[in-house]
Amino acid sequence: MEQSIVVFIVIGFLAQLIDGALGMAYGVSATSFLLAFGVPPAVASASVHTAEVFTTAVSGASHFRLGNVDKTLARKLIIPGVIGAVIGAYILSSVPGDVIKPYVSAYLIVMGFVILWKTLRKNELVSVQTRLIPLGLIGGFFDTIGGGGWGPVVATTLLARGNTPRYTIGSVNLAEFFVTLAASLTFLLTIGITAWEPVVGLAIGGMLAAPVAAYVCKRVPARALMFVVSMLIIFLSVRTIYLAL
Repeated sequence: MEQSIVVFIVIGFLAQLIDGALGMAYGVSATSFLLAFGVPPAVASASVHTAEVFTTAVSGASHFRLGNVDKTLARKLIIPGVIGAVIGAYILSSVPGDVIKPYVSAYLIVMGFVILWKTLRKNELVSVQTRLIPLGLIGGFFDTIGGGGWGPVVATTLLARGNTPRYTIGSVNLAEFFVTLAASLTFLLTIGITAWEPVVGLAIGGMLAAPVAAYVCKRVPARALMFVVSMLIIFLSVRTIYLAL
């Protein structure tokens, strides 16, 4: 029991370290690790989102206090994000884990390549006309289905559109608290929290990593870290699909 919690603390620490340095990939990274350890998809996503409620609460409050939040942007993302998260959680909790596990891993592979693409592409401003309501809906849905994806989907699109990074990251982080809270409550009402070790471990590891992540964000080149993260996610997801088949 104690050894399991230690493993989940390490996973939570690494995932938060990645997310704190990049502004994304906590859910994707943590879910990839949990699936690789044999945790069922619904349990993995429920554990990640329940633990993430605590980490996003601290992150969102910090951004709000520092004036990094565009209230209008956050408000427009919250409602569709919550709806998408609830739909994704309901679908995930209604489908047998063995059936959906390869598909979740396939999604994570795609997200891994998205992160890799962001690493390799040139920093160019692209005019993206995606509306906020469908963006929040899709981001919330895939965030729950894959155990992560809110940051890569929503923040990436907004930044590609040319939005100010400071307000984009702050607003997306604040909105993410409500998205993860909605997903967690949906999982709690449908499948319950059957395994507390991942939740406690991920939460503890994430909170311990928060101050370290801030330092890493200043010292470690983002591109190098993103490349390592993308390779790790792709490797773990391919391994999960191989074992499932």
